[in-house]
Order: sequence, then structure tokens, then C-alpha cells
Amino acid sequence: MTYCVAICLQEGIVFLSDTRTNAGVDDIGLFRKMTIFQNKNNRLFSLLSSGNLAITQAVQEILHQGTLFEGMNLWTANSTYDATVVVGHAIRKVKERYQQSFDEENIEFACNFLFGGQVLGERPRLFHIYSAGNFLESTQETCYLQIGEAKYGKPILDRVLNYQTPIDLATKCALISMDSTLKSNISVGLPLDLLVYEKDQFSLSKVVTIDEDNAYFKMIRNLWGQKLTEIVMSIQEPSWHLANNELSITASPSRLEPIPLVQEGSLKKA
Repeated sequence: MTYCVAICLQEGIVFLSDTRTNAGVDDIGLFRKMTIFQNKNNRLFSLLSSGNLAITQAVQEILHQGTLFEGMNLWTANSTYDATVVVGHAIRKVKERYQQSFDEENIEFACNFLFGGQVLGERPRLFHIYSAGNFLESTQETCYLQIGEAKYGKPILDRVLNYQTPIDLATKCALISMDSTLKSNISVGLPLDLLVYEKDQFSLSKVVTIDEDNAYFKMIRNLWGQKLTEIVMSIQEPSWHLANNELSITASPSRLEPIPLVQEGSLKKA
């Protein structure tokens, strides 16, 4: 499986992906899920992928070749939106090529992509592209997007992030989100690929592959677990005896009746 997350901020975009693929617990491989497209003068895009590896690799190859769709490719698109349209066309081209074979073998055409970056003259933008080639864009209200095993790493993102979050803090949150996923799901694994794109730079000054020996990520893994334990231990245990206390867990709900209770011998006779 996969976990990829991207966070679109006022200062730029954070992209993070794992590299594990598997077809069962005894068939595990390592494949990059992040691809970067760069023209140092006017554009930088990152593509994160999940789903059927054969499909996602075929889509990436079409993009690498610079195939024209509606007269444009990633290198000539006038905006990140137009570049996203190109990716959508590439997905549909792969689907047209293989759909009959997939149907014959009863294989689902499954792929999802996060695609974002910046073209000179516009702000950074981020999109989630689906297997039909359609897509949605992140907003200031929902500034991050996820694909793959998203649920484990979602809480920290919901609690901390907003569009004005400093990009270094967002990077830390993305890594904590990934650590939570690694802790709870063995189908997601190291190494990780991280790209921190700062607005209007069009450069790769902050891109790194993180493995189990990375000192910063080791610190996050250890400290996050430790601090969570400390916080849980510091919270008062539930009280079952202080009915008049506002923190008592026995306080009656305002909208619901008591839980239905059926006791032996109380059943009605037919």
C-alpha cells in the first residue's frame, strides 16, 4: 500500500511519500511514488501516486515523454490547473489502452495522484486526481490532501494545519503524520521522499530521502511517542462517583434516553 500527503500553504507546498509496495505480507518491494518535473526558469511540479503500480508507471511514462493533450504537456501548460488537465488525459489514455484487458481479468483500474506545484505568475496549487482523470483542488479551508492509507495520519493534520501555517511547522506535521501511519500499518514503510517547495523558487533546495538512520526522523519518532504517553498520563482518569462534578463521566446526556437494557426473565411471552 501507500501513504502520500501534500500540504498547500501560503509559503509553498510540502510533499511526502513512502516507498513500500506489497502484494501480501511476503511480497514487499520498494518503488518511488514521487516524481518531480522542473524547469528552473518557470515551473516545478511534483506527482505522488498510489494504486496499481503498472498503471501509475504507465501514466508517469506518458508525462515523461511529453505527449501533447489539447496541444499542451507539462512543459507548455500555462498554469498548474492546465498541467493537471494533462495528467488527467494521461490517465484516460492508459485506461483506454488497457481497460479491455483489465475487464477480462476482473482487475480494477485503480490509481490516485496528488499533483501540485507552481507556474511562474501564479500561486502554488495542489490537486487530487482520480482514476477517471477528474480532480479536485485544495483550498485555504482544506489545505492538505492525502492518498493511500490516509486515516492513521489525519488527526495531527486536522488539529494543527491551516493555510497560514509556517512551512517548517507543516513539514514537521507531515512527518508526524507519516510516523503515525508507519506505527499502525505495516503496508507503509521507509524510506520516505520529502520535497519542501518554497513559493516562487522553482528549485530543489529542500528535497531529501529519509531512511531509518535519519537523525531528525528518529528524533520525531521517539519524542512523539514519548510526549503522547506523557499527555495521556497527565489527563485525569474518569470518575464514576462524583455525580455533581462537571467532569464526572456519569453526567446524564441531554438528548438521549438511557441505553436499552434487557435482563434475563424480562422477555415477553408469545
